[in-house]
Amino acid sequence: MPPTITRIESIEFSYPVENVGTDENGFNLRYDPGNTLDRTAYGVRIETDIDITGEYVGGNSPGAAQLNMFADYLVGKNPLQRERHWSEIKRALRKYDRMGIGPIDIALWDLAGTYYDAPIHELLGTYRKRIPAYASTYSADPSGGLDSPEAYADFAEECASMGYRGFKIHPWSGSDAARDIDREIETVHAVGERVGDRMDLMMDPACEYETFADALAVGRACDAQEFFWYEDPYRDGGISQHSHRKLAEKLDTPLLQTEHVRGLEPHTDFVVNEATDFVRADPEYDAGITGAMKIVHVAEGFGLDVEFHAPGPAQRHCIAATRNANYYELALVHPDCQNTQPPVYQDGYSDMLDTVDSDGSVSVPDGPGLGVEYDWEYIEDNQTGSTHIYR
Repeated sequence: MPPTITRIESIEFSYPVENVGTDENGFNLRYDPGNTLDRTAYGVRIETDIDITGEYVGGNSPGAAQLNMFADYLVGKNPLQRERHWSEIKRALRKYDRMGIGPIDIALWDLAGTYYDAPIHELLGTYRKRIPAYASTYSADPSGGLDSPEAYADFAEECASMGYRGFKIHPWSGSDAARDIDREIETVHAVGERVGDRMDLMMDPACEYETFADALAVGRACDAQEFFWYEDPYRDGGISQHSHRKLAEKLDTPLLQTEHVRGLEPHTDFVVNEATDFVRADPEYDAGITGAMKIVHVAEGFGLDVEFHAPGPAQRHCIAATRNANYYELALVHPDCQNTQPPVYQDGYSDMLDTVDSDGSVSVPDGPGLGVEYDWEYIEDNQTGSTHIYR
């Protein structure tokens, strides 16, 4: 008899990140010595009648809230029928962004790996077991960290010496970005001139630039330094196909879009309308491993590459099963503070700056499912609200 889901549990918890704060608008993370930023994440467990459990830690508040809309549907179902559940829940959340599917789908894949005693990348179809990484920075700060074009160039050189093959700039944010496009351009040139012959370089303003003209000016600097890609430049929010097609027509640097559109069909529309060159996917944002791998294969059909957003064990398994991907994003990194990864791994898994080997690569967990062991005692000790249980 196949397994049956008997119980789903969701726990909200918080954890401190030292020497990190936000910009003046409160939206972008940056180095802030002496400050402690409290972050929130969720632990999800899916239990079955055969004592096999699927687990995942991550997600966000809007996604966790959506679990209330479909958890009851899953209880009593066969957890191995992921494709059926994905389709039903996608329809149920049609009025929302469907962010709630991601953590649950990842936990279902973890459960399947435990059931079959195989890592997720093996269930997907392994293509590789080591992945080249790029260093993806925090936003600029005024605190003596990434506070000038030269500081970015120094850090890029440090990352190159550690073995990183790529380096992505998250530059100034908020009013700082709007005030000084010349400084953005100087940063592109400073990093390009310092390490452009040794690293693939990326620029990600995270939709900060206020005008098409500013986006075009920085993009032309990226052209001059032969950047690998230019990502989410300006205030359309990263979702306008028309504007990015027009921008792409005027630049040589490839664009990377679709981090901010949700779902398979909008990603496909971006590709069909030639509004991006690389395609973004994220198993948390794009309805789980099931949804992210659908995006991978759509892009493959059009001859394009998929670049996964953010680090994490689910991303590593997806990339391990993807031919048409170049890099693993090690984010967010800084010379003076750590990544925002929650301290919930008991088995040495890490996404800190020093994770890469001398060749600039990361390994893929090879145990059953996600292949990581979560510290549920830490999660429960730092719980911030009531446990949500569905059965």
